[in-house]
Amino acid sequence: MDSTRQKTFKPAAEMEPFRKTPGTQAQKIDKSTGEEAGKKLDLSMPVRYVKGVGPARAKLFARLGVQTLSDLLEYFPREWRFAPEPTKISQIRPAENVTIIGIIESVEYQGYRTPPIFEALVADDTGVCRIIWFHGGFLRDRLLAGQAVQVTGKATTYKGQLQLTNPKYTVLEEGSLESPRRFEPAVYPASGRLSEGQIKKIILPILDELTGLIDEFHEDTFRRKANLIGRRQAFEWIHSPPDEQSLGRAKRRLKYDELFLMQLGLAMRKYKMHNLSLAIPMQCNERIDKRIRKRFPFLLTKDQNNVIAEIVQDMADNKPMNRLLQGDVGSGKTVVALYAALLAIASKTQVAMMAPTEILAEQHFLSIERYLRNSDVKRVLLTGGITGRKREDLLKRISTGKIDIVVGTIALLHHDVKFSRLGLVVIDEQHKFGVHQRAKLRKDTTPHCLVMTATPIPRTLAMTAFGDLDVSIIKHSPPGRGKVITRQIEPQDRTKAYEFIRQRLEAGKQAYFVFPRISGDGGGAGDEKTHLKAATDGYKFLQNSIFTEFTVGLLHGQFSSQKKQAVMADFRRCKINVLVSTVVIEVGVDVPNATVMVIEAADNFGLAQLHQLRGRIGRGQDKAYCFLFAEGPNHTAKSRLEIMTKSNDGFEIAEHDLRMRGPGELFSTRQHGLPDLKIANIVDDFELLVMARKNAFKLVNQDPILSSANHRNIRKALLQKFGKTLGLADIA
Repeated sequence: MDSTRQKTFKPAAEMEPFRKTPGTQAQKIDKSTGEEAGKKLDLSMPVRYVKGVGPARAKLFARLGVQTLSDLLEYFPREWRFAPEPTKISQIRPAENVTIIGIIESVEYQGYRTPPIFEALVADDTGVCRIIWFHGGFLRDRLLAGQAVQVTGKATTYKGQLQLTNPKYTVLEEGSLESPRRFEPAVYPASGRLSEGQIKKIILPILDELTGLIDEFHEDTFRRKANLIGRRQAFEWIHSPPDEQSLGRAKRRLKYDELFLMQLGLAMRKYKMHNLSLAIPMQCNERIDKRIRKRFPFLLTKDQNNVIAEIVQDMADNKPMNRLLQGDVGSGKTVVALYAALLAIASKTQVAMMAPTEILAEQHFLSIERYLRNSDVKRVLLTGGITGRKREDLLKRISTGKIDIVVGTIALLHHDVKFSRLGLVVIDEQHKFGVHQRAKLRKDTTPHCLVMTATPIPRTLAMTAFGDLDVSIIKHSPPGRGKVITRQIEPQDRTKAYEFIRQRLEAGKQAYFVFPRISGDGGGAGDEKTHLKAATDGYKFLQNSIFTEFTVGLLHGQFSSQKKQAVMADFRRCKINVLVSTVVIEVGVDVPNATVMVIEAADNFGLAQLHQLRGRIGRGQDKAYCFLFAEGPNHTAKSRLEIMTKSNDGFEIAEHDLRMRGPGELFSTRQHGLPDLKIANIVDDFELLVMARKNAFKLVNQDPILSSANHRNIRKALLQKFGKTLGLADIA
C-alpha cells in the first residue's frame, strides 16, 4: 500500500457524519433526515459522505449500483494494467511498452501546433528520450526541468528519434531515481459523467479504512487448506495489486466468497423448505402404480422410469419435494408429470399445473385429456380469458375440492384462486417465471413441487440457478420419433427449398414458417427485405406468391386468446397447411403431422431458442426437416447455425451456447432471486463453484441456521446479500 495515501473521509461542512470521537462514533446530526448518526463507521453507510462524492456525485454512483461503502468496496476494476519494470533508455526498442526513470532536461509547450503539444526531454545515464503529450497544456506547471520522473508508455520513433506519446507519468522525490514508484494498475468501469480517474481518486485514498471494516469468514486452517488469502488482503489487492500474482490470489479469494455465499443461500433455502415445512406424504403401492400406467398406451422409457422412481421416493416423505425435471424437447416430461399428478390425486389431494402461455397451458390440458379420457379425474383449464359466472363457478369447485387437476397460466396466482387441499404443483418452462411468482403459487400450503424445463441446462447453470433443487434428467426421447434433419439454406437456394416444401405439402404434411417479429416497417408483400423478417408480410408473400394452392395461416402474440386457440385448432385439424408464426409456438405446440419448419432470419435467434423451435417438428414417426434461412450472418451467428446443423442434442447445444454467450445472457440469475455475480464466472470458475457448493452445503448440514459464534460473520454477509431474495430473513 502506498505510504502517500491519505485518510480522506470528508468532514462534510453540512453534515460531518464521519467526524469521530474516541470509539469511532460519528456524533453529528444528519440534517437531511434529522436523525442522529451516532453509529460506528460501517460498510452500510451511504457513499455520499466520502470525500469527493457528495449528494450530486452520489446520484451518479447510484446509477452504477453503488450506494453504500460496501458497494464501493465491491465496485471492482474491469481490468488491470501493470507497468513493466524500469528499462534504461539505450535499451528501448520501438513498439515496446516500457518504463523509464530519469531527469527532465527541458520542457516546451508548442501551443501553435495542431493539436498543441507539450514536449519534455528525459535523460538517464545511457541516453535521452523525447516525451510528448498532445493537448498537454495542463502539464506546464506540473512538469519542470530538473525534476526526477517515472514514465510508462509505448515507444515509437518520429523522424528517426525515439519517443513516448501520451504516457503515464509520476514525479519522484529528489534522490529517488533508484526507487521506482508503482502506478496503480486498476481500471474502473466508468460512466459519461463519472470518469475512471475520478472513481480511482475516490476509492484508493480510503481503501485502508474500508478494508479495516471487513470481517473474515473462514478460519486460518481452512484458508490454508483451500489456498485462500485473507478477505481483507483480497480486497486491498483487487483494488491495488502490487503485482499480477497478488491480483490472481485476490481474485481467487473474492470469487470463492461470492460463489460460497450464493451456494450457502441456496443450501439454506433447501434446508428451510425440507425441514421447516411439512408436506402431505403420498405412498405409492403396486396397485396405484398399475392403475396409473394403464393410462399410458405405451411402455415408459428407462429414463422416465428412473425419474418416476425418484419422484415417488420424494413424495412419500413429509418433507416437500423440490425437484427440477430436465428433458430435451419431445423426451416425455409431460407423462412423468402426469404420473406424479395421479399419485397426488390417489392421496386425495389436488394438483396445480402452471405454464407460461395460454397455448402451452392448453397443450398440456389436451395431453392430459388424451390420457385421462373416461377417467374419474376431474380436470379444468383456467386462463385469464375465463370470466364472469363461469369463472366464479370454476373457482368454487376448486376451493371445495371438486376439481382434481387445475391447468393454467399465471392466472393461477390470482388471489381469488384457492385450493381445498393442494398436494402437488407442477411448473413448466419455469425459467419464464420469476422466483416470487413461483412462491406465490404455494401460498399458505407446502405442496410437493415438480419444476420442468425443456431448455437443457448445463451443469454449471443448474448448480447456480437451481442449487436448492434436486435434479432429474430424461436424456433420451421415446422410440418412434422421427429424425430431424437441419440445413442452413443460402439465399440463392430459397427457390429449391420452397419446391421441396411444396412436395411435402402435396404429400399431406404441414409446415411452420417462424419469423423474429410480427410486422415490418410498412413494406408490402413483395418487399424482399421486409417479408424475410416480419410474420405479417411473410404471410402475405407466402400465400400470394409461393404456396398459392395451399391454405396459409397466421399466428402471433397480438391475437386474442380465442383467436390463437382457433388458429391452432385449425392447424391441428389440417385446415391450415402452412402456419406462419412468431416464437409464440416456441414451446408446447404438438402437431405430429407438421414435418417442416423454416426459421426466417435464423441469425436473429439464440441457440436455445432455435433448438426449442426445432422441437416443434419430428413429433411423429416421419422424418422432419428444419431449414435455417439467414442473409449473410456474422461470425457468431454462423457458429450458432453450424452447431444446429451438426447436433440435435439439447444438452450439447446448451453447453455450446454457454461457452459462446456466457451465463449472463443465457440464463439471468435475476429470475431466480439471485443477484448477478460481480467477479466470479460460473463457466471459467467452475472448479471454484464446485468447491464452494460442497463447503456451503456441508456447513448448513453442521449448523443449519448458522447460529454458531464462529459463523456470525458469514450469517451477517448472507443476510445482507440474500435475506430478502431467498426468503432467509427469519434465520437472523
